[in-house]
Amino acid sequence: MAIATGRVRRRFTRDPRGTRYEIVGAAIDGRPVAIICRIKERGKLLFITTCLVE
Repeated sequence: MAIATGRVRRRFTRDPRGTRYEIVGAAIDGRPVAIICRIKERGKLLFITTCLVE
């Protein structure tokens, strides 16, 4: 839900493995969450971590 309705808050471009993105949005229950993810070479989305935002 957070990825579908959220927005990219930050881009981390200095990682040699590729750009990481911090997406912030609302979870299904309405709580704000942040997701760090990366788009792999073949177009797959790799979730690195997810946490609640206060």
